[in-house]
Amino acid sequence: MADTGERSSGGSVPEGTGEVSLQAFAVQLRRLNGETNRLVHGFAHDQGLHPTDVHALSVILDSAEPLTPGGLREHLGLTSGAVTACLDRLERAGHVTRSRESEDRRVVHVRYAQGARAAARSSFMPLAAATDRARQRFSDEELAIALRFLGAVNEELGDLRAPRR
Repeated sequence: MADTGERSSGGSVPEGTGEVSLQAFAVQLRRLNGETNRLVHGFAHDQGLHPTDVHALSVILDSAEPLTPGGLREHLGLTSGAVTACLDRLERAGHVTRSRESEDRRVVHVRYAQGARAAARSSFMPLAAATDRARQRFSDEELAIALRFLGAVNEELGDLRAPRR
């Protein structure tokens, strides 16, 4: 069930070689990043946020457990002051809440606000629909391999520390 349509893959498989080059992956990953960033910037603009704020929202949303501002700072590679300013904007816009819910009252947890999910869902519905259309062109086995690859790339990238800004 592989895609054999006319859509260009951007040269990911050189003609007749059956090999996939690192450069072809780099091109496609940059294109994916650029297209996603275009949508993120639109959402940020519509919500009166900075694109970094939207990145912070995605980190908060995808976190398995409540994040602290320090954990967010570490993940984003920002200074404490920049994270505080980011969280202030997100809280004012109604996207996150901060609470002290542990025995140690110094610990602040940041959570994605329930009411804010509707705005994000609405804005990113075209991304979800495009992803679903593309996903339908591949078999379950191909998708499992693609997910393993993306997971491995994210794991490798997650091990790299961004320079502090």
